[in-house]
This record gives sequence, structure tokens and C-alpha cells, in this order.
Amino acid sequence: MISDAAGAPEELKLDSQAAAAVAKLGDARRRILDQLSQVIVGQTNVIEELLISIFSKGHSLLEGVPGLAKTLMVSTLARTMDLTFSRIQFTPDLMPADITGTEIIENNTSTGSREFRFLEGPLFANVVLADEINRTPPKTQAALLESMQERQVTVGRVRHKLPDPFFVLATQNPIEQEGTYPLPEAQQDRFMFKVYVKYPNFSEEFEIARRTTSGSPAPVQAVLSGEEILLLQQLVRDVPVSDHLIRFVLALVRQTRPNEADAPQFVRDQLSWGAGPRAVQNMILGAKARALLYGRTHVAVEDLQALAKPVLRHRLVVNFAAESEGVTSDQIVDRLLETTPAHEDELSRDARFQKIFAS
Repeated sequence: MISDAAGAPEELKLDSQAAAAVAKLGDARRRILDQLSQVIVGQTNVIEELLISIFSKGHSLLEGVPGLAKTLMVSTLARTMDLTFSRIQFTPDLMPADITGTEIIENNTSTGSREFRFLEGPLFANVVLADEINRTPPKTQAALLESMQERQVTVGRVRHKLPDPFFVLATQNPIEQEGTYPLPEAQQDRFMFKVYVKYPNFSEEFEIARRTTSGSPAPVQAVLSGEEILLLQQLVRDVPVSDHLIRFVLALVRQTRPNEADAPQFVRDQLSWGAGPRAVQNMILGAKARALLYGRTHVAVEDLQALAKPVLRHRLVVNFAAESEGVTSDQIVDRLLETTPAHEDELSRDARFQKIFAS
């Protein structure tokens, strides 16, 4: 919500087209979940975070042990949208040109001359599944950096624009597993969310066993078109967020930096470094998309708190001492959420945050 001079809350004013889009987004969420439930059992939170990422124009990284249907989830989600889809299986021998494309020399039969022609790689699709991204060396992983940030590919001296909308949904196995290469920090920071895919509970695993050992899976139908997704992405950016919620995000993120003078002692003791400004941007955009998915036209503090872990967990580097004690980035985010005031008057009264904002 936005507060006017008198302190009265004011929500986003919607014209008829925007109001219809908000209603369509909530309906699309329900229809996508309905379509996915025909193939995927459970994992509702994972699917919701993927949808928030897509409507925020971001990318997502899914991590989980093999066999948890990460690849199936992404490919099925792509089928619920009327978009082009490409799957790249990352392997140790994959080269950057295998992803981005390459220039070849081709004979022009009409002129008899030889010309360069660019052959597009699998990256030229609306939805790109980067499967097991950490099973290829950093040289090839880095081929995604420009495309994820600039939405273009440079080959030779020529820039090639990628289609719009464009999403990279990557899967990876835990880095402790054999044959994996940790993603560089710059690569991880390009992902809006890092989503953990966990084991199903007993009833979910029972349903998985029943479904996958009998009959054929139900067909999945497209729910949204590319034009509709672009409209919804723009609508997300138009959702208002109050200044005190922006200050809350800033307080949360700036406390993750151990070199900051006002960082909590547990952050200094357990983190090598923290999150940058992109985390602030992603948390605010994600909260806007989450608000719309739940039919609200303003951001609430609950939206920000719900997205703190997927936004921050891959941007916090736990030091050796904390890692040896089993401390995780999620645990640090939990402590920060507990100690960071969520309301404007509490933030303004706390001397710690006055110093953070003043610096």
C-alpha cells in the first residue's frame, strides 16, 4: 500500500484492462497448478516460486537430489505456456558454441560467393531448461551470463537478440555429488531465485508410485500465450510498494554484508560476504508478483518475508568455520528475519537501522 499525506492507505488504481489482467493472473495461476497437478504430485511451493520468477521476468535455479522430477516439472510448466521450449543437457564436454550457436561459411548459389551465416543454438527459445547446469565446466556455464542479463548473445562482433519473453530455468544436483562444478558467484547472482526441491511426503510418494506405474499421464494444455505473459510482466512492475517496505528490504539485505559496520555479530562470524543490490531488486519484484498471484494490488510484508530465502540463499557465502558447524544460509536468513523489524515505526525507532539508512 501507499500512504498519502494524511496517512490513509492507497492501492493501485486499475483501469479495466489492468483489472482484467489481475483477474487473469490469478485465474492463470489456478489453471497452471491444475494442469501441472495432472503430472506433478505436490511441490506446490516450488511451482509457485517458479511462477513468481517468470512473471517478474527472472530466472530460477532448482536444486535437489536426482529423481525428484525437477526436469519433468520445468518441461511440464513450459507446456502450460504457448511458448517455444528448448532443453540443454549440460555435460562435461559441452562447449559454449553448443549453447549460443555459431557462424558457418556457406556458399551463396546465386552469387557464387561465400558468406557467413549464424546458426542459432538452443538458447534461442522462450523457455530454456538448463538441465544439470553444474555438470559442465565454468567455461561453458559462463556462456549463459550475457543471455541471462542482457537477453542477447554476442558471436564474433554481432549481437543477436533473444526472443521475448525469455526465461532460463536451470536444475542442478547438490555440489557435494561427484562430477559437479560449483556455479561461480556471478552466475548464481543472475538467478532471481534458488529453489530447493525436497523429498515428497508419504502420501505424495504413494500417489507418485500409483500414477507412474499405471496408465498414461494426462495431456497438458497451454494456459498462457507469450503476449499475455509480457502484459502480466509489465503489470507486475506497476504494483505499488510503500517506502517503509523498501527500507525493510534494504535493512534485511544490508545486514548480510559482514564488512558493514552495523552488521550483526553472527553475520560477521558466519558469512564471508553477503548479497548485493540485485537481491533488493529481486525481492521487491518478486513480492509484487506474489501479491498479484494472490489477488492483491499492493505488496505486504508477508510477501517479502516469504521470498527472503529463495532470493538470498544463493547470494550468501557461509565461511569455513560456520560450514564446519553445519550452519546454512537459510538459518542465517531466519535469524535476520527474526531480528529485523517489519513495521515502519519499529524501523525508525531502532538506532541500528537509522545508521544503515544513513550510510
